[in-house]
Amino acid sequence: MSLLYNRIVVKVGSNVLTREDGMLNVERMAHIVDQLASLRNAGLQVILVTSGAVAAGRAEVEPQRKLDPVSSRQLWSAVGQVKLINQYADLFRERGILCAQVLTTKENFSDRLHYLNMRNCMTTLLENDVVPVVNENDTISVTELMFTDNDELSGLIASMMDMEALVILTNVDGVYTGSPEEPESELITKINQGETLNIEAISGKRSNFGRGGMLTKFHIASKLAGQGISVHITNGIKENTLSKILLEGEAAVQTHFLPSKKRSTGVRKWLAHSDDFAKGEVIINYGAKDALLSDQAVSLLLIGITEVTGYFKEGDIVRVKDVNGELLGLGKASYSSEEVLKEMGGKRSKPFIHYDYLYLF
Repeated sequence: MSLLYNRIVVKVGSNVLTREDGMLNVERMAHIVDQLASLRNAGLQVILVTSGAVAAGRAEVEPQRKLDPVSSRQLWSAVGQVKLINQYADLFRERGILCAQVLTTKENFSDRLHYLNMRNCMTTLLENDVVPVVNENDTISVTELMFTDNDELSGLIASMMDMEALVILTNVDGVYTGSPEEPESELITKINQGETLNIEAISGKRSNFGRGGMLTKFHIASKLAGQGISVHITNGIKENTLSKILLEGEAAVQTHFLPSKKRSTGVRKWLAHSDDFAKGEVIINYGAKDALLSDQAVSLLLIGITEVTGYFKEGDIVRVKDVNGELLGLGKASYSSEEVLKEMGGKRSKPFIHYDYLYLF
């Protein structure tokens, strides 16, 4: 058995894992685990990012009173997560594989130390032949700190773990030129790095049980491909989709985001997904912009900063914009916002953002 990749993340959406009545589709879960077991036995390292906890909980318990959206998710996810992980554990165990539950929140990715600790945990699991089964911890997440959906989470995991590919299993065949429900819409089978598409035509419709839509998947896939990670969006309801995609020479109906040949590494991979965690922003002049966008490895100096927005401390993530408000990148601040306001335009030798801690879009 010849594999296209050695290390991948597989994300399974709620609409793949649930029936129309909202109950877990155990038969489909078993089929997905069957494929993962076969691929894993062939030498593939896999992390599974799964939805379905809220949908599973909704089918199990009816609130005693009307709840707000956050409380409803907490109730259903707390009940459903037990059912979901137990089902996965049983299915993997039947195939001689041990799995482990990893629950996380978006906030865990905002702090570099927490980020590295989570990466170490998953690395240890993989080294010991354990399949990490990852999901958002909806029981403690609040609206402002929730992932857009598990597509976003799977992208963060793939980037953090330096995986070669991400496979997103959804209930359609991939990205279309319009809504998949429209007969004139066509499936886009390949998207090259840097290729521009009419994203307004891509369906932003959300699934019945999930929070995300194809537009979210498109943005996440494009970002990952830019970091050198291959992304496949395909239909997880169809049989043997994973096996067809991941076996060399096998064709599957899908959209494949072709990766950049240049792979991002280290801190920049963390920064690439950290826009939501930025504490403030700085505006830089044209000279500083030209320097940053040149072919040279350049740090951002205080002399190039003209304006500061928000409050941040040393070590926080900040956005870097030009005088027209265009977002140029993200970086780790070496000064607090108060210090920058006092020193900007000056010639202190220590850079505001060192090149090693600067990610440019």
